[in-house]
Amino acid sequence: MTFLAIQLPQFNPIAFEIGPLAIRWYALAYISGIVLGWIYARALVKNEKLWSGPAPISLLQLDDFILWVTLGIILGGRTGDLLWDFHRYMEDPSEIYKLWHGGMAFHGGYIGCVVAVIWFALRNKISILSLGDITTAVAPIGLFFGRIANFVNGELWGREAPNLSWAMIFPHDIQHLPRHPSQLYEAGLEGILLFIILTIMIRFGALKRPGLILGSFTLLYGLARITSEFFRDPDPPYGLMWGYLSMGMLLSIPMVIIGIILIVQAVRRGAPTKAVP
Repeated sequence: MTFLAIQLPQFNPIAFEIGPLAIRWYALAYISGIVLGWIYARALVKNEKLWSGPAPISLLQLDDFILWVTLGIILGGRTGDLLWDFHRYMEDPSEIYKLWHGGMAFHGGYIGCVVAVIWFALRNKISILSLGDITTAVAPIGLFFGRIANFVNGELWGREAPNLSWAMIFPHDIQHLPRHPSQLYEAGLEGILLFIILTIMIRFGALKRPGLILGSFTLLYGLARITSEFFRDPDPPYGLMWGYLSMGMLLSIPMVIIGIILIVQAVRRGAPTKAVP
């Protein structure tokens, strides 16, 4: 019943201002995710019990890596969104640089992150899989804040849900339809739930098997994204293909397969008796 729908107010895209500097919700989400992820990653690296000895990366190397992975996420995410909605960017090329307007494709950001991990690990002669484990262990923190920013901005909303008691009408929806707040579903699945599962795995020694957390994140994110796509309005310009598959689902299927392969290899490889610094 549409009269039960909640009208989401149109929030100011600027969270707060410091003199001439305006901090937007999108920027605040990325800053919060990166800073909290960095703090958590440092805690993981310092805890030798999680690694069967010294971690395969030093705190100084981890601090340097933050810049690399941040650039990988931004460049990869923006490139993915550009390829996703190429015609919109060609109509106004200046939108490519306006990160505060949103437009960050997760799958593109994931690839950018992978490139940053491999490049940094090779340059510093550290384990690619272990660095990937650390990166993906903290990734749900950023995903949570990113989805909350999507909700505040009133974007990437869900499918029509006229009989849902918590359905929401988003201010930028010209159809004014009651919809699933799918951004909150994704924040819960990709952020909170995924973080809890990976944290429990780490406490039970998953970091001692290089690639296990990386594979588990890749698999579980793919499943979470496929699930949330059933409630999320298909992203233009592709819509639904073959009647029920969205582009988000199709891009997540390879993640599920790759995640399974990484998990199987990590389990077969076993845990080293002592981490190699």
